[in-house]
Amino acid sequence: MNSAETMYRVVLVCSGIPAGEGPEAARDITAEFAAHRTHHANVLCRYNDGQLTLVAENDFDPNGLALMDEFSDCLSSFIATPFDGDLIVKSTVRIR
Repeated sequence: MNSAETMYRVVLVCSGIPAGEGPEAARDITAEFAAHRTHHANVLCRYNDGQLTLVAENDFDPNGLALMDEFSDCLSSFIATPFDGDLIVKSTVRIR
């Protein structure tokens, strides 16, 4: 990412995460983005009270839809128990 480019911070939230899998899924998803999805920067996934929150920055996704697609892929990969949660774009902010 070029430091002169427009950058966006996107926050996604997925609810209904099984408590027994949430903390490990958050660690695994953060590691997945760091190792294999490096087109997103400053990625952090946290689990709290049945929700996974993913925060990431990039220079190409002002609506958060590309990040949402990748997060959804990770949820399918890292959460084994079927769950019926909602995945939403909580916010997108232009940071420069």
